[in-house]
Amino acid sequence: MTDGSGPLNGAPDGPEGYDTCCAPILAPFTGELLDAVDLHPGDTVLDLACATGFAARAAAALVGPAGRVSGADNDAESIRVARDRHPRLYPDIEFTVAPAGHLPYDTAAFDAVVCQQGARLFPGLDDALTEAARVTRPDGRFAATVWAPVDRQPYFLAQQRALHEYGGPDALRRFARTFAVTAEQLTAGLRGAGYTGTAHREVTFGIRLPPLDGYARAHLSAL
Repeated sequence: MTDGSGPLNGAPDGPEGYDTCCAPILAPFTGELLDAVDLHPGDTVLDLACATGFAARAAAALVGPAGRVSGADNDAESIRVARDRHPRLYPDIEFTVAPAGHLPYDTAAFDAVVCQQGARLFPGLDDALTEAARVTRPDGRFAATVWAPVDRQPYFLAQQRALHEYGGPDALRRFARTFAVTAEQLTAGLRGAGYTGTAHREVTFGIRLPPLDGYARAHLSAL
């Protein structure tokens, strides 16, 4: 995936490109997300709005052969890529096309539900969190990540400025959705859905990206 223009310059569009290009950014936060729900061997886990399966793959490694991991997303192409890229080294991950507000799982089916940057895409945040609470066991755990405001994130701020200059209003509207749900909104929604002991904390990482001449173009294209 390297040519004379820099790494990732020929990365595919769509979900394949998303999986490749978002990995450097999401990887450290995936670990924090799963630490927050304190997974153990044998746990059952749902990756809600799983996209191409970053959190589901990492969770499978933690719960081991005795555990069970499911991933649900409303985008069929993302689920296709998630299935294709499942490493088959762990218990099988069941990836399912399903909207967050109507999940095909039994009540109290999971020890833990996680959601990595998916809350911004829910048509109805309250409905999705109520459904997440339904499938979480009474003593289970929920954790989600959302981005801090764009002006506190240098790389995303550079993306925003590039879109202002070159992308047009539709691209800017889609970009703004990345920051549509705040930690405070998510925490309030969880309380309303019936979760107790809710709290949020800020996690900051310095991330080393591939050379930007190729990476930045491929990442924006994939998004």
